[in-house]
Order: sequence, then C-alpha cells, then structure tokens
Amino acid sequence: MSSIKNTRILDVLNGLPVDKTPVWIMRQAGRYLPEYKETRKKAGSFLGLCKNPDLASEVTIQPLRRFDLDAAIIFSDILTIPDAMGLELKFEDNRGPFFDKPLSNSDEVNSLDPNNIAKKLDYVANAIVETKSKLNNEVPLIGFSGSPWTLSTYMVEGSATKDFRKIRSAVFNNPEMVEKLIEKLTFSITDYLIMQAKAGADVLMIFDSWGGLLNSENYLDFSLNPMKKIIANLKSNEGTKNIPIILFTKGGGSWLKQISESGCNAIGLDWTTNISYARETIGENISIQGNLDPCALHGTEDSIKNAASRVIDGYGHGHRHIFNLGHGIDQFVKPEKLGILIDYVKEYSMQYHLS
Repeated sequence: MSSIKNTRILDVLNGLPVDKTPVWIMRQAGRYLPEYKETRKKAGSFLGLCKNPDLASEVTIQPLRRFDLDAAIIFSDILTIPDAMGLELKFEDNRGPFFDKPLSNSDEVNSLDPNNIAKKLDYVANAIVETKSKLNNEVPLIGFSGSPWTLSTYMVEGSATKDFRKIRSAVFNNPEMVEKLIEKLTFSITDYLIMQAKAGADVLMIFDSWGGLLNSENYLDFSLNPMKKIIANLKSNEGTKNIPIILFTKGGGSWLKQISESGCNAIGLDWTTNISYARETIGENISIQGNLDPCALHGTEDSIKNAASRVIDGYGHGHRHIFNLGHGIDQFVKPEKLGILIDYVKEYSMQYHLS
C-alpha cells in the first residue's frame, strides 16, 4: 500500500495530515463521458461491460486520464451479487437493471445460494487485477458493494420503484423473510469484499442507497446492524483487517452518531446533510466524505465554485474530509464542468491544510 504515489485518500482515512482535500466522484466512470459510451458500445451491453475485465478496467481508468482525481473506483454494479445468488439480472437501456422474478416469499429466499460468491464473481476480481496494473500505483483503487438492505430492496421489488412499497411492507408483514434475505446477503457481501481486497482494492465502500427509506428502528435493525456485521467480519479477517471502509447511507443524516459507531473509517454524506453539523456530531476520529449536490454541476463556473467553497468551508480546518458529490454524477453533466470542480477543490482547499 505504501508504494502508491498519491496516498491522500488513504491518509485522510487513517487520520494523517494532507496538503489539500482529496477528491473522487461517485459514478465517475459513467455515461457523462463520451469515451465511456464508446467502450460500452464495444461491450455490447451494460452487463457485457461489467463482465468483461479488460473493458471494465478501461472504463475505470478513463476519468483519471481526464481529471486530477485522487482515487479510482472499480467499474461494476451492486446487483452482481443477487445475480450470482441465482436471481437473474437483466438490463434495458431505458429501464436500467431489473429482475424478472423478484422474491415474494420465504421459500424463494431459501432457494438463493449465498455460497461461492467470490468464484461466481471472479470477473470483478480480474477487473481489479487489470485495473491495478493499468493504474501503476498512481492512486488507490476503491472496491465496493451494495448494502444488504439496498440489495434486498431490488430483489423484492424487481427494480427501483417510486416508493418501494413491497419491501417496506414486508418489513412489517413478513420480517422473517426479510431477515433471512439480509442474513444471506451479509454472508455473500463479506465474501465479495474480501475477494476485492485480495485482488488489490485499497479501500472498500458500502453503498446503502435506500437506507433512508426506513424509520429509525427499522434502519438500525435492517440496514445498519447488518452493515456493522460486515464491517466486524472484515476487521476480523487477516486479509482485510487494515483496509479502510467507507459507509454511505443516502438519507442517513438522522443516524450519523449510530453510523459513526459502526466501525467504519469514513461516513459518506448525501447533499441534504449539513457537513458542519455532521463533523460536530461524529467527532474527530472518523472521516467524512461528501457532499456537494450533484445538480450543482449543471450550474455556471462561478456557481460550481461557490457551491464547492461552501462544502469545504463547512468542513473547515482539518484533514478528515474527502470531497465528493452527495450521490452519483448524472449522465447529463458536461465533463468540463467536472474538471472545473476538481481543479477548484484542489486549489481552494489548500488553505485549510496549512499547519
């Protein structure tokens, strides 16, 4: 790990001083880049791209050729795990990822196979190995998974829906089914993240995109506690015990204190949470990642810089902040706008890192 040339993100996650605030962008390898669209065309489909290690590693490093980013994140999809467990994943351009036969009862949950996930998803490990080679130790590589709760939402609903009524109702009318599903996913996700670390991922991130759908009690029971279990599993494993972990719950602003006690090294914030409040709430022993509103990138150059300044000023002096968006970058952003943001964050944040 020490051979990586740019260690800013690793330093922030380990509480070490840095010269400027590091930055990477959620979904930085994506449809807003023309070169991504070209590579995806070559792959034939979104899933074809995910399952082709050479092309997946190519799109992973594309944003680093354009922008002064401090990390790469492996290109994949959170729904590869349900796919590997036996729930066949499909993808249509105007619909996104979906499952034809979502789960509706405990028998269907029991038929899912959570074993040998690392073997079934070895194409992700191969993409990580190829990416590490192409990165040539310039910056760290982030591996990731969806959270048990978030994966459950897609597996029960079939796809992203307006109000996720089926899964939210199941929490009340069939909690045993949801608990069994989450237990299986917790086991699979642990294996999957260990596999990514073995393949060369330097940081691991858990995306809890839909934790914010739940009330407080259900968030703790069905979302945070399973993630805590995964983190404990990773921290007790020889291969992953020193790998920093970022935990991101979209809509998780009400539970910052509880999330900060999960064992993670950093908390990702969405754009609805005030960063000064978050820092005050969680204290100085844990890092913060975030949290510019992704739509700020549709503004003018001045408004992008002003919005970025507010996030950096909001965090203030100190070395525990990784700049990012509060959710993924959208496909309609002009790449040059992202370039403006990244360069500005690097320059503007230096004042807060002077000793």
